[in-house]
Amino acid sequence: MAGEFWLSDRAWAAIEPLLPRNQPGARRVDDRRVISGIIHVLRVGCRWQDCPSVYGPSTTIYNRFNRWSHRGLWARIFATLSAQVELPDELSIDSTAVRAHRSAHGGKGGRKFQAIGRSRGGPTTKIHALTDGCGRAVAFLLGHGNGADISAAPALLDKLPPPGRLLADRGYDANSLRARLAASKTEAVIPSTRSRKRPIPYDPVASIARNRIERAFCRLKDWRRIATRYDKLAINFASAVAIAAVIIWWT
Repeated sequence: MAGEFWLSDRAWAAIEPLLPRNQPGARRVDDRRVISGIIHVLRVGCRWQDCPSVYGPSTTIYNRFNRWSHRGLWARIFATLSAQVELPDELSIDSTAVRAHRSAHGGKGGRKFQAIGRSRGGPTTKIHALTDGCGRAVAFLLGHGNGADISAAPALLDKLPPPGRLLADRGYDANSLRARLAASKTEAVIPSTRSRKRPIPYDPVASIARNRIERAFCRLKDWRRIATRYDKLAINFASAVAIAAVIIWWT
């Protein structure tokens, strides 16, 4: 059928050395074909059972995605590949909300445990991310949709060494974050909220580059199972984001 996705030789050369080897049990079906099937499902947004048969049995496609997700493999592949480039001196931080489909409800532990919260747009999950100067995601985490952006900033920044400059919008204008950035000698390019009696100066020209992270979120949401969350489990949705980021930017 038309519209199939197949990993390029370049992408496969980057991913293949990071896959598990010498695993017990039956010999695995062709990894390149199965991973291509996983990516196809994530991109077009179909149900797992509707994955084209050219990739193999749909149960094999889903089981491989789900099993490796719970082992943390997809997250490790993203972390390994994104760490291979030199960390830039300037990073941008922001979040984007993703509508949670009704099939995403019912995960063990409840909505909050599975990173789903009710906001004005309904049940949503937030993807909090850091991007480099080229607009490539270098770190991310999930949060529930009604959580404040600033609440995820410390955990997100802990994933990387302190940058020389951090670009953010008014949602990150908090004294606690500014103090942390000052302690690490990171320049805060963050406009002040209107509630500040004395606005803190920032570089408005440098702030223009923050549009790169907005474009990064647009590229992620070109993948339909990222634009809408169908996964009950946060760990599976995070794996989908990691796979998309790897294919878009790191292979």
